[in-house]
Amino acid sequence: MSLRRNMARQRNIGIVALIFASVIFILPFVYIFLMAVKTKQEAALFLFSWPQQWQFWQNLVDVVKTRNYMLLLAYFNSTVITVGAVAMLVIFGAMVGYVLQRRPSGWNRVIYGCILIGLMVPPAVVPTIWVLQGLGLFKSIYGMILIQVAYGLAFSVLLYRSFISTIPRDLDEAAIIDGATPWQVFFRVILPLLKPVTVTLIVVQSIAIFNDFTNPLYYLPGKENVTVQLTLFNFQSQFQSQFNLLFMNILLVTIPPLLVFIFFNRQIVAGMTAGAVKG
Repeated sequence: MSLRRNMARQRNIGIVALIFASVIFILPFVYIFLMAVKTKQEAALFLFSWPQQWQFWQNLVDVVKTRNYMLLLAYFNSTVITVGAVAMLVIFGAMVGYVLQRRPSGWNRVIYGCILIGLMVPPAVVPTIWVLQGLGLFKSIYGMILIQVAYGLAFSVLLYRSFISTIPRDLDEAAIIDGATPWQVFFRVILPLLKPVTVTLIVVQSIAIFNDFTNPLYYLPGKENVTVQLTLFNFQSQFQSQFNLLFMNILLVTIPPLLVFIFFNRQIVAGMTAGAVKG
């Protein structure tokens, strides 16, 4: 009887927790959707209510057409930045993590300390702008890609280093005995085994970079360099705001990262915990 009571209690706790989590995570998206399909007058009231007049398609078209289809340009820029930065994070993060794990030396502690500093110390905006201006990369997509790589590289290295520690060194030695060069050992033996953590890194960093607001605001000014998050300014001003279009824009910006997170949620958890056995 006590076992059944414990099982029933655990089931009830799980149901309550699931309902609570659903309310916290689902209701905001429901509110955003309801606001996005309302008229301008209804949306200005900020009520959690069913719209009296549905304007989904009209609001969608208005948002896409705003400022000569700026949202489409923003999607293109954000996609280029995300793909370029994530690709560099995967390659460089895996390389540095492999060297730190497989080739111990006196410099490893210094490099590891710099990586930890990169995680803890917040970035300085003004000196970074000076550096970008000196390199001729300020207000450019390429400069924004390098900024995202610099800010995410420390996390990527730690993630790869933990996962590589679970791969036996015998694989490296066997490949070297067969005549493989160090580059071949990494790209043909080690890198294919990093698929779980690579998927995790791609999903996590893609969502973070695609949703980034502050870095493009600081380092990527100009209408031709607009990203998806910066398009939210299109419908807010000092004297007038179109909240129905603003929430429609938020809905369009939120859907792609949300779908990625939903479909790759298991891979994220598996990749984050894969290197937890060894450190």
